[in-house]
Amino acid sequence: MASRGSRHAWGRGCGIAALALVGFGGCVGDGKESSATGASGSTSEATSSSGTTDGMTGTATAVSTTTDASSGTTGGTTATTGPAVCEPVETSGEETAGCPQTCDTFTQDCPEGQKCTIWANDGGNGWNDQRCVPIDPTPKQAFEPCTVQGSKSSGLDDCDEGLYCWYLDESNAGYCIAFCTGTDFYDAECPYPSVCVIDGSGVGPRCIPTCEPLLQDCPQGATCLPSHDAWICLEDNSGPYSGADGDPCEFVDACDPGILCAEANRVPGCWASGCCATICDLNSPISCPLKGEGAECVPFYAMGEAPPGKENIGFCGLP
Repeated sequence: MASRGSRHAWGRGCGIAALALVGFGGCVGDGKESSATGASGSTSEATSSSGTTDGMTGTATAVSTTTDASSGTTGGTTATTGPAVCEPVETSGEETAGCPQTCDTFTQDCPEGQKCTIWANDGGNGWNDQRCVPIDPTPKQAFEPCTVQGSKSSGLDDCDEGLYCWYLDESNAGYCIAFCTGTDFYDAECPYPSVCVIDGSGVGPRCIPTCEPLLQDCPQGATCLPSHDAWICLEDNSGPYSGADGDPCEFVDACDPGILCAEANRVPGCWASGCCATICDLNSPISCPLKGEGAECVPFYAMGEAPPGKENIGFCGLP
């Protein structure tokens, strides 16, 4: 797999990507990504810790999860210790025969020829468990195109050990993304440019690529959204008929790329818990789509709270 600190570009003419998460809930394609954002830049209850990646400082952000300080377990999931003992897994379509035992994505403790990955053990769309699956004979590396067999959350993909396939399109094609490495979540490391994020499922802490909100430089099918002091690439779950300025949004990923889900009192005429609002540059303000109703380019972060380099980020809302 790609070495820590290596730099990659996404394709589509995009530059180096960066990070962001607003509680994506471990779900694949179901749009359950947490609530609307406010001008403070906080998008969900979370804690964070910092680590270093080849001279660069990364942020490990825990989203909608709980940690037992005495045991060190996160989200109710206890990592296994020591190598897993299991017969080799045989793959047949979406199912696996053999022993898909629980494993640890941090330590990759599966038998030789297999890798530990995340999947839905109930056949649903949301990742809720970890298991060992075979490694593809010609595995793809970090940020390279990949495909998933069966359902989007089967865990059966052609990415190398320590990676999983995400940002899937309708044909289950996406990009290989890394799992966090290290001893545990609070000592996690990720390849640049990404940060370690854990969602409400509590399984498989993942390295989510960071991004630039004004460039929207995420892969196809993803959108650049805020997560505390950073911005990350999340799947775009807005759907074909919603996600424009003023549209209601219950979850953070329910707006089109370049648009975020803002609190209702910041968007003209919003009657829902949150509504979509275009991201804008305070140094080059645009004519906002809802300008006639009072919207203008207003600061996303409260004064003095913007991370370095993000002081000019705004959104089309009420002043």
